[in-house]
Amino acid sequence: MKFILDNILLVSIVILSGGALLIPALIPRGKRASTLEVTQLLNRGKNVLVDVRTTEEFAAGHLRDAKHIPLADLTSRIGELDKFKDKTVIVVCQTGARSDKAMNLLKAAGFTDVVALDGGIAAWQAANLPTVK
Repeated sequence: MKFILDNILLVSIVILSGGALLIPALIPRGKRASTLEVTQLLNRGKNVLVDVRTTEEFAAGHLRDAKHIPLADLTSRIGELDKFKDKTVIVVCQTGARSDKAMNLLKAAGFTDVVALDGGIAAWQAANLPTVK
């Protein structure tokens, strides 16, 4: 107890930095699926694949049958996906960072089953899975 009182500043810094490290783990992210799980979902059907990367990234290579709607345009083009509300929507971006924003937009629009490819297209290509141009 004496140590804590004598070093209150040091103890405070340790507690604050530990809390800061825990924050990302505690923030709820959307539902994620590995490359294997996405492959299984695609093989089952009854889903739609939405690629939210830029046009240049999409042109460099994308998953087969992916619907390209850049994240910047998703809000205005979300109506194109209305017919898929009863299906699983798989969101793909380059590394998985933009997928969270897209998932939040889709959930706000009434989509109930939205999944993001964990690690994005980079993880897909790292697993040597096929892409098309």
